[in-house]
Formats: sequence, structure tokens, C-alpha cells
Amino acid sequence: MSDTTIDKLQRRFDAEAASGMHEIFQFHFTDAGDHYLVVDDGTLDVHEGEHGDPSVSLSMSSETFKGVMNGEINGMTAFMTGKLKATGNVMLATQLNSLFPDH
Repeated sequence: MSDTTIDKLQRRFDAEAASGMHEIFQFHFTDAGDHYLVVDDGTLDVHEGEHGDPSVSLSMSSETFKGVMNGEINGMTAFMTGKLKATGNVMLATQLNSLFPDH
């Protein structure tokens, strides 16, 4: 995940949507390094590497990630077509668009 992508996530993060949420989103990129997001009651921390006990793990290419985050790719479609793989609490993945609205 490039620094610009991380910066965009930080800018787009909706602290209000994350109020009361304590979750770890692990991202495994097929073409980039692993990262994880720690959402803790309205705060966001982005880390490189792999977390020992994530709430949900998502595997995809960085292109698929960008497409999902900017609304060009439907996350459910990416999941159904195998472009995105998820393990753990997969329903959390559906909350990414509310945590990082594109506005």
C-alpha cells in the first residue's frame, strides 16, 4: 500500500462511523506488502505487516483495493468473482465503505 493510499484512507476516515468499533482489518496484497488497520472507537491506525489476531483478513491486488475504495468495483462482486478473498468476520468488510466514504 503506497503512502498516498494510506494518506487518502486517513483523510477519508469517518470517526463517527467508527465510534464504539474495536476491530482490526488485515489486508494481504498479492502485489504489495501486507498492512492492517486498527479501528478503535473512532480512531484509525495504519500499520505495515501482519497482525496476530485480526477481526477480518482480506486478500486482493492493490488495484482491486483501490477500485473498491473509490467505488469503481463493488466489493461484493469482487468477492463473488474471486478477486477478493475474506476470512474471519467477513461482514466487517461490508462496513469499509461507511468507514471510508468517498466524499
